[in-house]
Amino acid sequence: MTRERLYTAVEVVHKKIESGSAIDGQLTFFQMAYVIAGTGRLRINGNRIPYETGNLMLLTPNDSHAFEPHTPSEFLLIRFNRSYIKEYQWKSIDHLEVLLHHATHLSGCILRCKSDQWLVRSIVGSMIHEMTHGSLYNEDITRHFVNTLIVIAARNIAMIRPANLKANADQRILDIINYIQLNIASPEKLKATTIASTFGLSHTYLGSYFKNQCGETIQHYIANYKIRLIEHRLKFSDRRVNEIAAEFGFTDESHLNKFFKKHRHLNLTRYRKSANSSFV
Repeated sequence: MTRERLYTAVEVVHKKIESGSAIDGQLTFFQMAYVIAGTGRLRINGNRIPYETGNLMLLTPNDSHAFEPHTPSEFLLIRFNRSYIKEYQWKSIDHLEVLLHHATHLSGCILRCKSDQWLVRSIVGSMIHEMTHGSLYNEDITRHFVNTLIVIAARNIAMIRPANLKANADQRILDIINYIQLNIASPEKLKATTIASTFGLSHTYLGSYFKNQCGETIQHYIANYKIRLIEHRLKFSDRRVNEIAAEFGFTDESHLNKFFKKHRHLNLTRYRKSANSSFV
């Protein structure tokens, strides 16, 4: 597997891949892949996620991936490194790198806002036009397009946060949410007493503080976030149930199944069979 490197802060690549072929690689940078045309699957870190025209997918540093086209596919690949994010003066987005780096591949396409689908399609079309016909100030114009796509990606990724998170939420609650997402597979680190201690809060205050900021209890948020990740494994990976149980810190398959059934009213086997049938 080739370890892909980026030798400039930003790079935009227009790529076409024929059906039946695949290019394996491991990233050392962020990459947004917009599907201009085609269908297939994105193989990423052991999961296989369907893609189609109009999808925008985010890959992060150290992701192992390959595009497996079912039909001839055309992509615009937008690549940028950590230093680019850190050095750019983002005026209204805090901790943009954390938001992008810990974004989970929940559904393949990260575009949750329908109006952004049209916006991204227009921007990509403009970028391709600039790559083909641009001349003076071409690099500056391209970077403005890249910046816009990064912010749109961040806006859509932010939608996986609590639906009722206050628009003016303070930095501490954002840090707590990032901590939960980062440690979702470590039950010991997700105990309320541990989280409270990590952020200098009392155990009792943490519960009321989280609910006030997010509109739901911290236990509810952790459970729902974990369930979404487990659903993702069941849909898009070939991992056995006992492997998924071990990944997320459950004692065994029975423990995971009980947890899943409590929240989805469906056992793991039936859920996987139902989910996979929709991708045949």
